[in-house]
Amino acid sequence: MKATGSTKRRAAAGPRQTGTANGSLDERVKSALAWLKRHATRATRDGMARFAIPSDNAYGVAMKDIKALGATLGRDQPLAAALWATGVYEARMLASFVGDPEKLTPAVMDRWCRDFDNWAFCDAMSFNLFDRSPHAWAKVVEWSGREREFEKRTAFALLWSLSVHDKGAGDDAFVRGLELIEREAADDRNFVKKATNMALRAIGKRNRPLNAAAVAVARRLAKSDDATSRWVGGNALRELTSPAVSKRLD
Repeated sequence: MKATGSTKRRAAAGPRQTGTANGSLDERVKSALAWLKRHATRATRDGMARFAIPSDNAYGVAMKDIKALGATLGRDQPLAAALWATGVYEARMLASFVGDPEKLTPAVMDRWCRDFDNWAFCDAMSFNLFDRSPHAWAKVVEWSGREREFEKRTAFALLWSLSVHDKGAGDDAFVRGLELIEREAADDRNFVKKATNMALRAIGKRNRPLNAAAVAVARRLAKSDDATSRWVGGNALRELTSPAVSKRLD
C-alpha cells in the first residue's frame, strides 16, 4: 500500500529541529533520564494502572512533560534508539518525539513494534513518529496480519493516525485500509477491536467519498454474525451517520 503525497506532507511540516543536547550519546541519554526522574511523581506512576499501562519500569512522568522534553531535544534518531534500549517507559515514549522519521528504517520499526507491551506505545509511536515515515503505509499492511495483540493494534493505530495526518494521501490508500479493517474486525481482543473501530471512524470523517465507503463497511459489519464485528461496525456507524459528522464534511 503506497500513498502519494506523503513526501509533500512531511515537507510542508517545515524543517526538523536537530538534537540540541551536548556531549556523547551516553551522556545525552543519562541527561534525559535524569530530567525525567526530576519530573516524576508517585501519583502519576500509580495512576498508570487505571489506563492499563504497566508501571514496573516507569518513573511516573506526565505526557505533557515528556513531550516538552522531546521538543527541546529535537529529532535525533541515535538518541531515540538509545532511549528505547533503556527499557524505561518514559524514555521509550520520549523516543517517539525525538526519532527521525527520515532515518527510521523498516527493521527498527519492526523491532520496536515487537517490543510494544501496552497500547500507549502503539499510539504514541504511530501518531508522533511512524506516520511520518515513508514506510508507514507498508507497515499498516504488514502489521495488520500479525498475531500479537499490540503489533496488530499498531497497524490500525497507524492507519487511524494516517487518516488524520497524511493530508496528501489519495482515497485509494484509505479504501484499501477499509478492506483491512473489515478483514480483521472479528478480532475480539480489546486493544485490537478498539483500534479497528477508531480507524474506521477516522477514515469515514476524512471526506464525503470516504465517508460513504466507511459507512458501507460499517453497515456490513453491523449485520455480521460475529459479535465483535457488530460492535466495531455499529459503534462506527452511529458516529459516521450523525448530523455532526455530516455538518463537518459539508
